[in-house]
Amino acid sequence: MRRLKHSPSPLAGEGWGGGYPSLALIALGLAVFLTGCAAPQAPTTTSAPAVTAQPKRIVGAISGDPRTAYATFGAAGVRGADALNILLHSGLATEDHNKTLQPVLAESLPTVENGLWQVSPDGTMDLTWKVRDGARWHDGTPLTVDDLTFTSQVLRDKDLPFPLEATALGPMADVQAVDAHTIKLRWNRIYINADRIFGTIALALPKHLLEGPYLNNKGAFTELPYWSASYIGTGPFKVKEWELGSYVTMEAFDGYALGRPKIDQIELRYIVDATVLVSRVLAGDVDVTLGRNFSPDQGILVRRQWQDGRVDTGLLNSALNMWAQFANPTPAIVGDARFRRALFKALDRQTMADTLEGGLVPITQSWLLPNIPEYAELEHYIVKYDFDQRAAMQEIEALGYTRGTDGMFRDGTGQPLSVELRSIAIPDINERTQLVSRDDWQRAGVTVQSYIVPALDTDPSNTRNFPGFLILRIPADVISLNASGSSGATAMHGQRNPRGGYSDPGLDSLIERFESTIGRRDRLEIAGQIVHQMTDQLNIMTLFYDPGIGFVRNRLVNVPSLGEGVPWNAYEWDVR
Repeated sequence: MRRLKHSPSPLAGEGWGGGYPSLALIALGLAVFLTGCAAPQAPTTTSAPAVTAQPKRIVGAISGDPRTAYATFGAAGVRGADALNILLHSGLATEDHNKTLQPVLAESLPTVENGLWQVSPDGTMDLTWKVRDGARWHDGTPLTVDDLTFTSQVLRDKDLPFPLEATALGPMADVQAVDAHTIKLRWNRIYINADRIFGTIALALPKHLLEGPYLNNKGAFTELPYWSASYIGTGPFKVKEWELGSYVTMEAFDGYALGRPKIDQIELRYIVDATVLVSRVLAGDVDVTLGRNFSPDQGILVRRQWQDGRVDTGLLNSALNMWAQFANPTPAIVGDARFRRALFKALDRQTMADTLEGGLVPITQSWLLPNIPEYAELEHYIVKYDFDQRAAMQEIEALGYTRGTDGMFRDGTGQPLSVELRSIAIPDINERTQLVSRDDWQRAGVTVQSYIVPALDTDPSNTRNFPGFLILRIPADVISLNASGSSGATAMHGQRNPRGGYSDPGLDSLIERFESTIGRRDRLEIAGQIVHQMTDQLNIMTLFYDPGIGFVRNRLVNVPSLGEGVPWNAYEWDVR
């Protein structure tokens, strides 16, 4: 493996000179030791020994191998890459462990109430950010609006592999510098995620370091050493040493806008095999794990055996669901909401959560996470279904089916009531959920044909043209409503609905209103109507959430639950 060290040498000329200028790390906590000089004839005295405070150092681990520190490209899907990105690079705002947006390098969040988010009658809008005084890059250069305007130019460049132009930045019309620390983003239509630009969706790029290489050679732009070993960010920690495929060592950034981190150094190791990572935790070699790493069984194992730390559990931003087919389903009764309600009542979701996810997650009543801030205000809109196989069978009988002597339902012609339940081979939780669901439905008298899509089969028709039901994940938050609705809604956003072809003009209208409403109260009212309609019609039958599991040694303090593995407040962490 090739060891890459952060180089203090500056950029040379118009190209790369191998690194960047860097500030010397000022060690904190070193006691001043005094030495006295005495004349040879004077009586000797014993000098006080030098006292040196040991640097505060911790070892973290992820089960991925990120090749870049910039999450906007090159790290998609790499476990732990988001955590590395947060440690090295802060945005204007970030999400905390409750998924609430908090200002970081911005003085405040733009909202309709404070006037920093303005919506015009013609549907355009302006968003104003003011960069916090003292926000700096790791090389000491102040972060200014010039960096943000440069970032907008780079991320919207179709010649570069940044996947934001058609999605997050597509609606952005203009970027205006009001002054050195204030920027106004102009949008040609309502975009409800606009407050996450330069925060959780896209992070600033240093114009003073990257503008020359960008203008001189776009083809080599994403291959620059900047993206890994020579990374310059704005986060609480900066790169000291990066050994590709092995680890990255980070040291505290003295000039961090929210205050110097209490921990002096973090070594983040890449341990791709989760089983090996568990053994390293139990052996005491790892203080904290970040990112999505572990199965429920591994979490339970560590909880039983590890006395030196805690096991954090949380809910990842996804849930396992069944999608029903609406475009010529087989049998046709799949398109009837009464049948879907009966099937949903026949599923013992609590047992699924207990056996398949180790009891670490609750069952779902809708696809929304119960720990998002909006859940309490939306819960009363949810149509809930208790496990009741007897009621399920009665409801199927009411649809005209008759149970035979074998306990299975048949239609008026004597044909078995049979549905296909499809899943994808990876991850294996899909197939295990499929087997349990099949058994529940067959106990209720419905014949189930199981089909598992091979892991290497990427034919999109597998998730579009299934005849009955498909087990698949989707994001579980209010922001993802447009991906959870009907085909008309996804078409409005340039997407192609791959899951069942559900279409409802009323739902489309609600989603369109949701996507064009900024005020929180009004938006939640619309979201509630959407949640009610979707849980009433059950175009998506939600089963259980995905658990997040993190391990934290007792020597660490001020570390909130890392069930989601996101070190959003790492500058406040400390060691005993």
